[in-house]
Amino acid sequence: MKIATFNINGIKARMNALTDWLGEAQPDVALLQEIKSVDEAFPREHFEDLGYNVETHGQKSFNGVAILSKLPLEDVTRGLPGDDEDEQARWIEATVTGDTHSVRLCGLYLPNGNPTPGPKYDYKLAWMDRMFARAQELLASEMPAMMAGDYNIIPQAVDAKRPDAWRDDALFKLESRTAYRRILNLGFTEAFRTRNPAPEQFSFWDYQAGAWNRNDGIRIDHLLLTPQAADLLTECKIDAEIRGREKPSDHVPVWVDLAA
Repeated sequence: MKIATFNINGIKARMNALTDWLGEAQPDVALLQEIKSVDEAFPREHFEDLGYNVETHGQKSFNGVAILSKLPLEDVTRGLPGDDEDEQARWIEATVTGDTHSVRLCGLYLPNGNPTPGPKYDYKLAWMDRMFARAQELLASEMPAMMAGDYNIIPQAVDAKRPDAWRDDALFKLESRTAYRRILNLGFTEAFRTRNPAPEQFSFWDYQAGAWNRNDGIRIDHLLLTPQAADLLTECKIDAEIRGREKPSDHVPVWVDLAA
């Protein structure tokens, strides 16, 4: 079961790039972030014609998450529990069943948090507290599960070309990394680093200042696996080359293969 996460930075702007990548990579499931579309405006039929079931949790002009799956999507829920007043579309869950296992998938778009200090950073940390609680529930269920998406977290210095440039940024502040590590330390496996320890492997390059050409990137798109899902992990890669194509997102897909 090939499962990918991909912040597409706008479904309307990235239709061709996303369609081309789906045709080449053939993921069984793609967890999308920043669709920047209300549910009614998402081009559902286009992806259904490509063989995908489609579930969205959209929001006008901002945020928004979606799941494209060749497998049936069961028990779909929208929104991260813990704050009934949170209207930002950043979390979607569903269960997919492969040949041997069912897997609970959580697609997420974690708040950026800038500028710091301020209300946006407070929201980021509060959101991560809610994610911590949901992570505990996923572990307690003892079924294979994954929380995957744009975390807006640079976990370690090795995950940035120029870590010093990010020291005071919400993505790399100690409080942010500590909150991320707190979730990881519950017992999750960070799929990419488990398989790819080498430095200078990134998932995001800014559009400005020739960042892609200089490989001036950061790694902020992560897939965290429960122990039951980690036991099924066979591979994890970043499809970095598509960042150099026409009208790309500033993120690229990261994917895992699970023996499910």
